[in-house]
Amino acid sequence: MLLISRLLVGLLLLVLGRRLYWLFVAGIGFLTGLQLAPRLLPEQSEAVIVIIALGLALVGALLAVVATKVVLGIIGFVAGGGIAVLLLQNLGIGGDAVALVVYLIAGLVGAVLLLALFDWALIALSSLAGASLIVMSVERLLDLPPMAGGLLVIVLAAIGIVIQANLARPGRPSR
Repeated sequence: MLLISRLLVGLLLLVLGRRLYWLFVAGIGFLTGLQLAPRLLPEQSEAVIVIIALGLALVGALLAVVATKVVLGIIGFVAGGGIAVLLLQNLGIGGDAVALVVYLIAGLVGAVLLLALFDWALIALSSLAGASLIVMSVERLLDLPPMAGGLLVIVLAAIGIVIQANLARPGRPSR
């Protein structure tokens, strides 16, 4: 159930993150819930973790509709920081202090990018988030080494960026 949920949300983010802005925000809430719930509630079942992640996704989607600019800054920060930490883990670079510093710096960059360059930042961040979620879901099944997982995230994100950029071409509805 958790694997299918991660793959589905990852795929939707990868190809439709810009078109469905609220989906991007919900997807980041879902991804954050999947990361935090097992740490905060270590003895809970996968079903409870998915329910918590879906709850965060719903809250994110509602906030995205109601408070767009504030949510843009927050989601840019969380997405930028979260993606950077996932890439660090995939590259085998660790340490809590390093991860915190990278999270904060990448979070600030993500927030500024999302606010200043909304469309392109949304395309890039949603593609990276979707690719990260897909790789996180399949890396154990495929027994991928960390470096291969990082490379796969980059390749999938590039594919997502191309797809979303083509969907955003002039003459097509943007949202």
